[in-house]
Amino acid sequence: MKIAVDAMGGDHAPMEIVRGARDAAQELGVSIILVGDQDRIVKELDGDDAGGLISIVHASEVVGMGEHPVSAIRKKKNSSIVVATQLVKEGVAQAVVSAGSTGAQMASSLFILGRIAGVDRPAISTLMPSAKGVVVLLDVGANVDCKPQHLMQFAVMGSLYAEKVLGLPNPRVGLLNIGSEETKGNELTLTTHKLLKDAKLNFIGNVEGRDLFLAGSDVAVCDGFVGNVVLKAAEGFAIGLLGMFQQELGRLEDVIGRERCMHIMSGFKRRMDYAEYGGAPLLGVNGVSVICHGSSRARAIKNAIRVAKETVEQGLVPAIKESLENDVVKGVDE
Repeated sequence: MKIAVDAMGGDHAPMEIVRGARDAAQELGVSIILVGDQDRIVKELDGDDAGGLISIVHASEVVGMGEHPVSAIRKKKNSSIVVATQLVKEGVAQAVVSAGSTGAQMASSLFILGRIAGVDRPAISTLMPSAKGVVVLLDVGANVDCKPQHLMQFAVMGSLYAEKVLGLPNPRVGLLNIGSEETKGNELTLTTHKLLKDAKLNFIGNVEGRDLFLAGSDVAVCDGFVGNVVLKAAEGFAIGLLGMFQQELGRLEDVIGRERCMHIMSGFKRRMDYAEYGGAPLLGVNGVSVICHGSSRARAIKNAIRVAKETVEQGLVPAIKESLENDVVKGVDE
């Protein structure tokens, strides 16, 4: 298996991207194609190509975070994200991983890989830490305005991701809403609830925001506007909570007690750290495209490559194709 990595994408490229790719190659035994400025990549590798597992494909351009995604990938045909995605399209690589512009990665995935038949809108998924593991939350930003059939498709794809990649049998699917009652919500959630009840999914009904962290479901479905607000609020809360913990620990006079608390806090921090989960695939495109946080460092990149590897190995894209071709979502457009 070969995974194309956008070496120029992200706040800490190419240094941290190259480090993460090398760690992934050594620990996971996967071949990596680093795409980007060859001279800069060679400098970062410093002669260590992980025993021949790392190769380089030169790309002379980079899509910046502030550029308009669609315009940028159309103009910059030799940008690292476009070239990396093209490698997947051509079958040279089986997945692409990037910490660069999310919009550019979405646009290149849509234009180059295309959508899976039956998918109206691809969705960005993410893993939220919960009391009993993780929850797949989608969409978290790709689609701020959605129709019920879009959320229905998100539910199908999220359920398959939880089952195939995370290994959760018969995952529980919840609809993120303002109340658990079936009658709660707006027109979008009310109509979506009816569709999900009739689908061949383990739909458990509405879930509230607090349920995300209490393992109320394995998959939580929402539109991209709500999902992005939830994601950013959770990130800010985790950072703020850790800061408050540290302030309180500073007041402890018991050194041993402080050390024990620090040990507990480090475990909590690890569970809340996005780097632990690496990245998540853009669900609904005809190929594996894993999106990483823009500030990803080596550990996050390594784990994102692991996610890409597992997504390919577990056949997530073929599974989504098969489900949407069958009658899982029958009745959505009827």
